[in-house]
Amino acid sequence: MFSLLLLFAYLHSTEAVIGSDLNCTTYNGTSFVYSPTATICSNVISDSSCAVLYPATATVTAGTDNARPLTCYTTASATPASIVQDMKTAAIADCPATCGYCCETAAYDCANVAYPRLDCSTITSAQCLSATWRTIIAEDCPSACGLCGSNGCVDAVVDCANDPSICTTVGMQDFVNTYCQLTCDRCASSTTASSSGTCTSYAADSSTACADWAANGFCTNTFYTTAQRMEYCATTCKLC
Repeated sequence: MFSLLLLFAYLHSTEAVIGSDLNCTTYNGTSFVYSPTATICSNVISDSSCAVLYPATATVTAGTDNARPLTCYTTASATPASIVQDMKTAAIADCPATCGYCCETAAYDCANVAYPRLDCSTITSAQCLSATWRTIIAEDCPSACGLCGSNGCVDAVVDCANDPSICTTVGMQDFVNTYCQLTCDRCASSTTASSSGTCTSYAADSSTACADWAANGFCTNTFYTTAQRMEYCATTCKLC
């Protein structure tokens, strides 16, 4: 019991460095430090404005235990420094990076899968943008890269949205099916809903050749994606 009390006293003393709000922190065996997702996002308003609103003696940085600006979560008159939820909510909404609250924004505040294919806690910003890892991260560790709410549907290549015409470019379909699923509407969730067979009406065909294409297997050949059929021949292929 005595050793537990000592441990509690020690942990309580380490809280004083960062402050009484330990959200977006992790214990490294010595002290509480900011987690990688504490400052991974951008401020909503300008960094200079955030610096004025939330003055700090040292910058909040992942891996450090620098004190969080007091005005991020409490008032100077609060003794001890208790969390004032309205102040914290405002900080999360406007200056999450300055206050070390990125992990509590909507893009980062969600659960990862129980048994991810990689260690969510070690994911780097480079992996978040990597075509090799991005799709896996979106499915298994969305909170590590600000992909909460994506339902696993992302572009593995983040530049896909810069040129949407790639979605219908002949010879690029294998590429977009793998790397541009969000931009080109090739995610499994969207195609499942489109082909559920519960349609009561259909979007108009955009091509006058749909009857001929259907006769040649356009509506059934798996070489063509559901998104492509929807774009050109929704009525003929009975997709909604």
